[in-house]
Amino acid sequence: MEHSNFIRTIIEEDLKTGKHDHIITRFPPEPNGFLHLGHARSIIMNYTLAKAFGGTFHLRFDDTNPIKEDATFIEAIKNDIEWLGCPWDDLLFASDYFDTMYEKACLLIEKGLAYVDEQSADVIRETRGTLKEPGLKSPYRDRPNAESLALFQAMKAGDFKDGEKVLRAKIDMASPNMNMRDPVLYRIQHAHHHRTKDAWCIYPMYDFAHPLEDAIEGITHSLCTLEFEDHRPIYDWVVRECEMESVPRQIEFGKLKIANEISGKRFINTLVADGVVDDYADPRLVTLSGLRKKGVPVAAIHRFIHSLGLPKSEGETSLQMLEEEIRSELSSAPRIHLVKEPLRVTITNYPSEGEILTQAADQDETLVRDIPFSAQIYIEKDDFVLEKPNKKWKRLALGIEVRLMHAYFIKAESVVTDEAGNIIEIKATYDVRTKSGTDFNERKPNGTIHFVDAKQGVPVTYMEYNPLLIENADRSQPIDAILNSDSMKSYSAIVEPAALTLPGSYFQAIRSSYVRRDEANVFHRVVALRSSFKRS
Repeated sequence: MEHSNFIRTIIEEDLKTGKHDHIITRFPPEPNGFLHLGHARSIIMNYTLAKAFGGTFHLRFDDTNPIKEDATFIEAIKNDIEWLGCPWDDLLFASDYFDTMYEKACLLIEKGLAYVDEQSADVIRETRGTLKEPGLKSPYRDRPNAESLALFQAMKAGDFKDGEKVLRAKIDMASPNMNMRDPVLYRIQHAHHHRTKDAWCIYPMYDFAHPLEDAIEGITHSLCTLEFEDHRPIYDWVVRECEMESVPRQIEFGKLKIANEISGKRFINTLVADGVVDDYADPRLVTLSGLRKKGVPVAAIHRFIHSLGLPKSEGETSLQMLEEEIRSELSSAPRIHLVKEPLRVTITNYPSEGEILTQAADQDETLVRDIPFSAQIYIEKDDFVLEKPNKKWKRLALGIEVRLMHAYFIKAESVVTDEAGNIIEIKATYDVRTKSGTDFNERKPNGTIHFVDAKQGVPVTYMEYNPLLIENADRSQPIDAILNSDSMKSYSAIVEPAALTLPGSYFQAIRSSYVRRDEANVFHRVVALRSSFKRS
């Protein structure tokens, strides 16, 4: 299925005019955190755009900052992208090109377009100027090229400490674009690199490394979010002045922001480090690993991403849009009876031997399972009220009759309580003439509720996930002040036996939610059945 967007139009035109005969795109993550839903837009779009035109998709790790990077993140990112169904054609690393980058930096020095600066990071930052005032030229800006080259070689040899010297581009300290005011190209970091070990102690900055990586790989369309729009001039400058044979084109699109959700890698790293969430795969997070653990289907994420397209501006998107796609994807999942917070009901006039109710489990009536029924069943605690209910109440109450789904009408006659006054059992009666499927129209029940047989039902855990932050959270507040205390709930539940034997892991828990059953028979709520969200 083709999905039109402005970048696709650009690619089509480039192929038509002969500018390119083979499309190459890439996803360039930094291995300093886990991927989240926002990254899914870039991954899916880079992959699908390349494949739509028979092109090539690269996964390239931007591993230029060993202090913050870890091989654990690399494996997690690879797993997430494989799960998304976006296999890469080539697995590459920025560190593959460290030698070339160093050579290009030397070329800039020889051309008088880069110099070694001995000012501290704080001084460089303070002298960059403002949007209204130009920056101040470094006193080392006009040092001879040969001197800068010798110092740069000494930096590479490890003769200086971290922060003692940097290599800066010589562009324009009065440029209205702050990124062009002699940006730092290399800094000293005596840190162990996960791939090159201790071979290097100088590392390129992103604005220098990234365009070179794209050019070296022959990337035709370098797709990135709008935050890099102001970096495009330095991107083009590096490619041009480093005399790269291949000239990639940077194109920006709107970042995917999810309202009231935490997606920033730094914020997520902090939550994990502080123990606010269990780990990066916590189902309350919108990390790809968290969504996977929760049970969000990959196909729903793809439809969600494509439905949003590639906007040229930024804006927030409601997670309800993804939830609608999840419901659509899981709409044909087998139905099961799952009772959360079970309350025992004893049907005092029901025969002791019990029976088996055979019912269709899916819409096509092709998957049939047996539903056991006896004098003791469980219903949900919230499906019963002791006080006299109002007219809108369509569940069970004393003296009120309801239909048990797939079974009979029952009427609550009395309750049994514990010493604290909590209801622990309902005494009820049933009408044998009202078995589901019979023609019985003498009276209408006060609604229909589901149940699980007490004798054959299986105790399980039901996990419910809600937003991690309170609604309309003020991000400037301390994290403790904006956390939702009900973001994760664990319930004792009971399911019908078929819920553990039916094929697959996705089910529709009747009247409740779409769930995923894991290997430990824990049922994770993927999404609630109903939503107030309406498509525009």
